[in-house]
Amino acid sequence: MSTILVLGGTGKTGRRIAPRLRAAGATVRTAARKNADVRFDWHDPSTYDAALAGAAAVYVVAPDFDLGYVGYAVQLFDRSEAAGVRHVTFLSARGVELAPPENAHRAVELELGRRTAFTHSILRPGWFMQDFDEFFFAPTIVSDGIVVAPTGDGAEAFIHADDIADVAAATLLDPDAHAGAEYTLAGPEALSFAQVAEKITAASGRAVRHVDPSPEAWRDDLMANGVPADYAQLLADLTGLIRASANGPTDDVERVTGRPPRSFDAYAAERNVVAAWTAASAPAPA
Repeated sequence: MSTILVLGGTGKTGRRIAPRLRAAGATVRTAARKNADVRFDWHDPSTYDAALAGAAAVYVVAPDFDLGYVGYAVQLFDRSEAAGVRHVTFLSARGVELAPPENAHRAVELELGRRTAFTHSILRPGWFMQDFDEFFFAPTIVSDGIVVAPTGDGAEAFIHADDIADVAAATLLDPDAHAGAEYTLAGPEALSFAQVAEKITAASGRAVRHVDPSPEAWRDDLMANGVPADYAQLLADLTGLIRASANGPTDDVERVTGRPPRSFDAYAAERNVVAAWTAASAPAPA
């Protein structure tokens, strides 16, 4: 089986995808700025060719907190064509198909649609369950027993990163079966952040509650913690979709994998997740 290149190979999805591909017998090359099989830096096109050499399929994930990557993506796809890549799977985001063409992810989706030298699949997940133990919401859960999000009583069908990895692996292992596919990936139930806090409390034995700031205050806090202004605004806008309960369950995970997506309860029962939530002192449940 030809080589499959996994960009962001050390990230939340890439480090889950690579083992699945290897277990299926594929030759896999992970790529990242460090700690991967090959160095890849979005902002250094001189790293592209070595990563792409001999690759038949590529998993593409955008650089973190960067909405200015579209020109680099065009260069990457040009180099992919020259290297003989036959398929690209792109990790986009839920609802991007409705975004204007100047939206970075939408621009990349449209660029892929214009390419004929290789096929493509687009994955559009909503908010990750892993945002609560690995990313945005984890620090304050551990330090203060709070989940801070300007979402009101709105609900989101959070998706497990393992489900994203399962779908991505399927598209990379059998590109012909998924050529041109666009998958909206979601969990099996929509939950409010208050319900999420209750589930974290039950799973971890620590009192956790939802704090609901204004979108502006939340955005400004992101910026104060180093998130670029344009990306912080994008995230604040996306929380508006949660407030509107716009992102419910879909059947795309089951259509691709043949099984339902993982539930939040199953996620909250994972030993590594509970360990992350109990890594430091926090309030005990009342």
